[in-house]
Amino acid sequence: MDIVITENISGGAIEGLEHRYEVVKEETLWKDRESLSKRVRETRAIIVRNQTKVDGKLLESAHSLLVIGRAGVGYDNIDVDAASKHGIVVCYAPNENSISTAEHAFALILSLYRKIPAGHFSTAKGGWDRYKFVGNELFGKTLGVLGLGKVGARLAFRAKAFGMRVFAYDRFLSPYEYLVTESGAELKSLDEVLSSSDIISCHLPLTKETRGFLDYSRFRQMRKGAIIVNTGRGELIVEKDLIRALKEGVIAGAGLDVREMEPPAESELNGMENVILTPHIAGLTVEAQEKVIDSVAGDVSRVLQGLPAVNYVNFPLPMIEGVRNGK
Repeated sequence: MDIVITENISGGAIEGLEHRYEVVKEETLWKDRESLSKRVRETRAIIVRNQTKVDGKLLESAHSLLVIGRAGVGYDNIDVDAASKHGIVVCYAPNENSISTAEHAFALILSLYRKIPAGHFSTAKGGWDRYKFVGNELFGKTLGVLGLGKVGARLAFRAKAFGMRVFAYDRFLSPYEYLVTESGAELKSLDEVLSSSDIISCHLPLTKETRGFLDYSRFRQMRKGAIIVNTGRGELIVEKDLIRALKEGVIAGAGLDVREMEPPAESELNGMENVILTPHIAGLTVEAQEKVIDSVAGDVSRVLQGLPAVNYVNFPLPMIEGVRNGK
Protein backbone atom coordinates (compact mmCIF):
# COMPACT_ATOMS: atom_id res chain seq x y z
CA MET A 1 0.00 0.00 0.00
CA ASP A 2 1.02 3.59 -0.51
CA ILE A 3 -1.07 5.35 2.15
CA VAL A 4 -3.09 4.19 5.19
CA ILE A 5 -5.57 6.61 6.80
CA THR A 6 -6.28 5.51 10.36
CA GLU A 7 -9.08 7.91 11.38
CA ASN A 8 -12.04 9.82 9.96
CA ILE A 9 -10.21 12.00 7.44
CA SER A 10 -11.84 12.90 4.13
CA GLY A 11 -12.16 15.67 1.58
CA GLY A 12 -11.15 16.64 -1.91
CA ALA A 13 -7.43 16.31 -1.20
CA ILE A 14 -7.92 12.73 0.05
CA GLU A 15 -9.89 11.91 -3.09
CA GLY A 16 -6.97 13.31 -5.04
CA LEU A 17 -4.61 10.92 -3.25
CA GLU A 18 -6.95 8.01 -4.05
CA HIS A 19 -6.71 8.80 -7.76
CA ARG A 20 -2.93 8.77 -7.62
CA TYR A 21 -2.01 6.19 -4.98
CA GLU A 22 -3.22 2.97 -3.41
CA VAL A 23 -5.03 4.31 -0.34
CA VAL A 24 -6.65 2.33 2.49
CA LYS A 25 -9.09 4.23 4.74
CA GLU A 26 -10.14 2.66 8.04
CA GLU A 27 -11.80 5.18 10.35
CA THR A 28 -11.52 3.00 13.45
CA LEU A 29 -8.10 1.48 12.77
CA TRP A 30 -6.61 3.56 15.61
CA LYS A 31 -8.64 1.49 18.08
CA ASP A 32 -7.20 -1.87 16.94
CA ARG A 33 -3.51 -1.92 17.81
CA GLU A 34 -2.81 -5.30 16.19
CA SER A 35 -4.40 -4.34 12.87
CA LEU A 36 -2.76 -0.93 13.02
CA SER A 37 0.68 -2.52 13.43
CA LYS A 38 0.07 -4.81 10.47
CA ARG A 39 -1.05 -1.94 8.25
CA VAL A 40 1.90 0.25 9.23
CA ARG A 41 4.32 -2.56 8.34
CA GLU A 42 2.86 -2.69 4.83
CA THR A 43 2.63 0.97 3.84
CA ARG A 44 4.80 3.89 2.74
CA ALA A 45 2.72 6.60 4.43
CA ILE A 46 0.13 7.00 7.18
CA ILE A 47 -2.20 9.91 7.81
CA VAL A 48 -3.59 10.33 11.34
CA ARG A 49 -5.42 12.77 13.59
CA ASN A 50 -4.94 12.90 17.36
CA GLN A 51 -6.38 9.48 18.28
CA THR A 52 -3.70 7.29 16.69
CA LYS A 53 -0.75 6.65 19.00
CA VAL A 54 2.31 6.48 16.78
CA ASP A 55 4.96 5.36 19.24
CA GLY A 56 8.36 3.73 18.97
CA LYS A 57 7.01 0.21 19.22
CA LEU A 58 4.64 0.78 16.32
CA LEU A 59 7.47 2.14 14.17
CA GLU A 60 9.99 -0.62 14.93
CA SER A 61 8.79 -2.85 12.11
CA ALA A 62 7.67 -0.08 9.75
CA HIS A 63 10.52 -0.68 7.32
CA SER A 64 8.70 0.78 4.32
CA LEU A 65 7.28 3.83 6.05
CA LEU A 66 8.52 7.13 4.65
CA VAL A 67 6.15 9.74 6.04
CA ILE A 68 3.61 10.32 8.81
CA GLY A 69 1.01 13.00 8.10
CA ARG A 70 -0.65 14.52 11.16
CA ALA A 71 -3.93 16.23 10.20
CA GLY A 72 -3.69 19.02 12.76
CA VAL A 73 -1.30 21.33 14.55
CA GLY A 74 -0.37 19.19 17.56
CA TYR A 75 1.76 16.07 17.21
CA ASP A 76 2.15 14.88 20.80
CA ASN A 77 0.54 11.55 19.82
CA ILE A 78 3.56 10.91 17.58
CA ASP A 79 6.96 9.88 18.92
CA VAL A 80 8.95 12.26 16.74
CA ASP A 81 12.29 11.03 18.12
CA ALA A 82 11.44 7.45 17.17
CA ALA A 83 10.30 8.55 13.72
CA SER A 84 13.51 10.52 13.24
CA LYS A 85 15.58 7.53 14.36
CA HIS A 86 14.01 5.52 11.54
CA GLY A 87 14.40 8.37 9.05
CA ILE A 88 10.63 8.93 8.75
CA VAL A 89 9.34 12.40 7.89
CA VAL A 90 6.69 13.80 10.24
CA CYS A 91 4.57 16.50 8.61
CA TYR A 92 1.65 18.46 10.05
CA ALA A 93 -0.57 21.51 9.57
CA PRO A 94 0.87 24.26 11.80
CA ASN A 95 -1.41 27.17 10.87
CA GLU A 96 -4.43 25.88 9.04
CA ASN A 97 -6.90 25.49 11.94
CA SER A 98 -5.63 28.36 14.13
CA ILE A 99 -8.45 30.75 13.21
CA SER A 100 -11.14 28.19 13.93
CA THR A 101 -9.57 27.26 17.27
CA ALA A 102 -9.32 30.90 18.36
CA GLU A 103 -12.94 31.47 17.36
CA HIS A 104 -14.06 28.43 19.35
CA ALA A 105 -12.17 29.64 22.43
CA PHE A 106 -13.96 32.96 22.12
CA ALA A 107 -17.28 31.19 21.68
CA LEU A 108 -16.72 29.31 24.94
CA ILE A 109 -15.82 32.56 26.71
CA LEU A 110 -18.96 34.30 25.46
CA SER A 111 -21.13 31.31 26.27
CA LEU A 112 -19.85 31.15 29.84
CA TYR A 113 -20.10 34.88 30.42
CA ARG A 114 -23.65 35.09 29.03
CA LYS A 115 -24.85 31.66 30.30
CA ILE A 116 -26.04 30.81 26.81
CA PRO A 117 -26.32 26.98 27.04
CA ALA A 118 -28.22 27.07 30.36
CA GLY A 119 -30.47 29.85 29.08
CA HIS A 120 -31.22 27.91 25.92
CA PHE A 121 -32.18 24.68 27.67
CA SER A 122 -34.35 26.51 30.20
CA THR A 123 -36.17 28.45 27.48
CA ALA A 124 -36.55 25.37 25.26
CA LYS A 125 -38.34 23.64 28.15
CA GLY A 126 -40.82 26.50 28.40
CA GLY A 127 -39.06 28.66 30.98
CA TRP A 128 -38.71 32.43 30.83
CA ASP A 129 -36.67 33.20 33.96
CA ARG A 130 -34.70 36.16 32.66
CA TYR A 131 -33.02 37.06 35.92
CA LYS A 132 -31.66 33.56 36.44
CA PHE A 133 -29.39 34.11 33.47
CA VAL A 134 -27.97 37.57 34.12
CA GLY A 135 -24.46 37.53 32.66
CA ASN A 136 -21.46 39.82 32.42
CA GLU A 137 -19.90 42.04 29.76
CA LEU A 138 -16.49 41.26 28.32
CA PHE A 139 -15.76 44.97 27.84
CA GLY A 140 -13.16 46.10 30.36
CA LYS A 141 -12.31 42.57 31.50
CA THR A 142 -8.80 41.11 31.44
CA LEU A 143 -8.06 38.04 29.36
CA GLY A 144 -5.05 35.97 30.38
CA VAL A 145 -3.57 33.96 27.51
CA LEU A 146 -1.26 31.07 28.39
CA GLY A 147 0.83 30.59 25.26
CA LEU A 148 0.82 33.49 22.80
CA GLY A 149 1.36 31.43 19.67
CA LYS A 150 -0.67 31.14 16.49
CA VAL A 151 -3.96 30.57 18.34
CA GLY A 152 -3.28 32.64 21.45
CA ALA A 153 -2.32 35.72 19.43
CA ARG A 154 -5.44 35.41 17.27
CA LEU A 155 -7.55 35.22 20.41
CA ALA A 156 -5.80 38.33 21.72
CA PHE A 157 -6.68 40.24 18.52
CA ARG A 158 -10.34 39.36 18.97
CA ALA A 159 -10.34 40.22 22.66
CA LYS A 160 -8.95 43.69 21.92
CA ALA A 161 -11.84 44.25 19.51
CA PHE A 162 -14.19 43.57 22.45
CA GLY A 163 -12.48 46.23 24.54
CA MET A 164 -10.59 43.79 26.73
CA ARG A 165 -7.14 44.05 28.22
CA VAL A 166 -4.89 41.11 27.37
CA PHE A 167 -2.14 39.68 29.57
CA ALA A 168 -0.03 36.85 28.20
CA TYR A 169 2.38 34.31 29.63
CA ASP A 170 4.86 32.87 27.15
CA ARG A 171 8.40 32.19 28.29
CA PHE A 172 9.66 31.90 24.70
CA LEU A 173 8.68 35.40 23.61
CA SER A 174 10.28 38.80 24.21
CA PRO A 175 8.19 41.98 24.53
CA TYR A 176 9.28 42.97 21.01
CA GLU A 177 8.18 39.83 19.16
CA TYR A 178 5.54 40.60 16.53
CA LEU A 179 3.06 38.24 18.19
CA VAL A 180 3.25 40.49 21.24
CA THR A 181 3.49 43.93 19.69
CA GLU A 182 0.88 43.36 16.98
CA SER A 183 -1.66 41.55 19.17
CA GLY A 184 -1.58 44.26 21.82
CA ALA A 185 -0.95 41.71 24.57
CA GLU A 186 1.16 42.59 27.62
CA LEU A 187 3.72 39.94 28.57
CA LYS A 188 3.52 39.08 32.26
CA SER A 189 4.80 36.45 34.63
CA LEU A 190 2.62 33.39 35.19
CA ASP A 191 1.74 34.57 38.68
CA GLU A 192 0.64 37.97 37.35
CA VAL A 193 -1.50 36.45 34.60
CA LEU A 194 -3.23 34.01 36.93
CA SER A 195 -3.89 36.51 39.71
CA SER A 196 -4.95 39.45 37.50
CA SER A 197 -7.12 37.90 34.78
CA ASP A 198 -10.89 37.50 34.70
CA ILE A 199 -10.57 34.80 32.06
CA ILE A 200 -7.73 32.33 31.46
CA SER A 201 -7.42 30.70 28.03
CA CYS A 202 -4.94 27.82 27.57
CA HIS A 203 -2.87 27.51 24.40
CA LEU A 204 0.35 25.94 25.67
CA PRO A 205 1.89 22.97 23.86
CA LEU A 206 1.92 19.66 25.71
CA THR A 207 5.42 18.89 27.01
CA LYS A 208 6.89 17.22 30.08
CA GLU A 209 6.92 20.65 31.73
CA THR A 210 3.33 21.58 30.88
CA ARG A 211 1.59 18.27 31.60
CA GLY A 212 -0.59 18.93 34.66
CA PHE A 213 0.37 22.62 34.44
CA LEU A 214 -2.91 23.84 35.90
CA ASP A 215 -3.47 22.09 39.21
CA TYR A 216 -5.25 23.09 42.41
CA SER A 217 -2.45 25.39 43.56
CA ARG A 218 -2.61 27.28 40.26
CA PHE A 219 -6.39 27.51 40.42
CA ARG A 220 -5.98 29.01 43.89
CA GLN A 221 -3.84 31.74 42.35
CA MET A 222 -6.63 32.79 40.00
CA ARG A 223 -8.81 35.81 40.68
CA LYS A 224 -12.04 35.14 42.55
CA GLY A 225 -14.83 34.72 40.02
CA ALA A 226 -12.48 33.95 37.12
CA ILE A 227 -13.23 31.34 34.47
CA ILE A 228 -10.92 29.07 32.51
CA VAL A 229 -11.13 27.90 28.89
CA ASN A 230 -9.04 25.17 27.30
CA THR A 231 -8.89 24.55 23.55
CA GLY A 232 -5.22 23.51 23.65
CA ARG A 233 -4.36 20.16 25.18
CA GLY A 234 -6.50 18.41 27.79
CA GLU A 235 -3.53 17.14 29.77
CA LEU A 236 -2.59 20.72 30.67
CA ILE A 237 -5.32 20.61 33.34
CA VAL A 238 -5.53 18.20 36.28
CA GLU A 239 -9.25 17.50 36.06
CA LYS A 240 -9.76 16.30 39.62
CA ASP A 241 -8.23 19.57 40.81
CA LEU A 242 -10.44 21.55 38.42
CA ILE A 243 -13.53 19.80 39.79
CA ARG A 244 -12.44 20.60 43.34
CA ALA A 245 -11.82 24.26 42.46
CA LEU A 246 -15.24 24.54 40.81
CA LYS A 247 -17.07 22.86 43.70
CA GLU A 248 -15.34 25.06 46.26
CA GLY A 249 -16.01 28.23 44.27
CA VAL A 250 -12.29 28.90 43.82
CA ILE A 251 -13.08 29.60 40.16
CA ALA A 252 -16.47 30.43 38.65
CA GLY A 253 -16.60 28.30 35.52
CA ALA A 254 -14.82 26.33 32.83
CA GLY A 255 -15.14 25.74 29.09
CA LEU A 256 -13.34 22.60 27.93
CA ASP A 257 -12.95 21.45 24.34
CA VAL A 258 -10.13 19.05 25.21
CA ARG A 259 -9.88 16.57 28.05
CA GLU A 260 -7.29 14.81 30.16
CA MET A 261 -8.38 11.53 28.57
CA GLU A 262 -10.18 11.34 25.24
CA PRO A 263 -12.85 10.16 24.93
CA PRO A 264 -13.37 11.09 28.60
CA ALA A 265 -14.75 8.80 31.28
CA GLU A 266 -17.86 9.71 33.27
CA SER A 267 -17.08 12.87 35.22
CA GLU A 268 -18.64 15.26 37.72
CA LEU A 269 -17.95 17.97 35.14
CA ASN A 270 -20.85 16.61 33.07
CA GLY A 271 -23.49 17.81 35.51
CA MET A 272 -22.11 21.22 36.41
CA GLU A 273 -24.13 24.22 35.20
CA ASN A 274 -21.04 26.45 35.15
CA VAL A 275 -19.14 24.10 32.82
CA ILE A 276 -19.40 23.88 29.02
CA LEU A 277 -18.00 20.76 27.35
CA THR A 278 -17.40 20.20 23.63
CA PRO A 279 -15.81 17.10 22.02
CA HIS A 280 -12.47 18.44 20.74
CA ILE A 281 -14.07 20.39 17.88
CA ALA A 282 -12.28 23.74 18.09
CA GLY A 283 -10.41 23.11 14.85
CA LEU A 284 -13.21 21.14 13.21
CA THR A 285 -14.78 23.69 10.91
CA VAL A 286 -15.40 23.02 7.25
CA GLU A 287 -12.90 25.69 6.26
CA ALA A 288 -10.15 24.65 8.68
CA GLN A 289 -10.37 20.96 7.84
CA GLU A 290 -10.21 21.64 4.14
CA LYS A 291 -7.02 23.63 4.69
CA VAL A 292 -5.55 21.07 7.11
CA ILE A 293 -6.19 18.11 4.82
CA ASP A 294 -4.95 19.99 1.74
CA SER A 295 -1.70 20.77 3.57
CA VAL A 296 -1.04 17.28 4.93
CA ALA A 297 -2.15 15.41 1.82
CA GLY A 298 0.07 17.66 -0.26
CA ASP A 299 3.11 17.00 1.90
CA VAL A 300 2.52 13.24 1.99
CA SER A 301 2.27 13.20 -1.80
CA ARG A 302 5.44 15.28 -2.15
CA VAL A 303 7.43 12.89 0.03
CA LEU A 304 6.14 9.83 -1.87
CA GLN A 305 7.31 11.50 -5.08
CA GLY A 306 10.77 12.12 -3.63
CA LEU A 307 10.16 15.84 -3.08
CA PRO A 308 10.63 17.70 0.24
CA ALA A 309 7.70 18.32 2.56
CA VAL A 310 6.78 21.95 3.23
CA ASN A 311 5.40 21.70 6.79
CA TYR A 312 7.56 19.18 8.60
CA VAL A 313 8.50 18.61 12.24
CA ASN A 314 11.87 16.88 11.88
CA PHE A 315 13.23 16.91 8.30
CA PRO A 316 11.71 17.38 4.80
CA LEU A 317 12.86 14.15 3.15
CA PRO A 318 13.27 10.58 4.43
CA MET A 319 16.79 9.66 5.40
CA ILE A 320 18.64 7.19 3.19
CA GLU A 321 17.51 3.59 3.58
CA GLY A 322 20.65 2.39 5.30
CA VAL A 323 20.49 5.04 7.99
CA ARG A 324 16.71 4.83 8.27
CA ASN A 325 16.85 1.16 9.18
CA GLY A 326 19.78 1.64 11.53
CA LYS A 327 22.19 -0.37 9.36
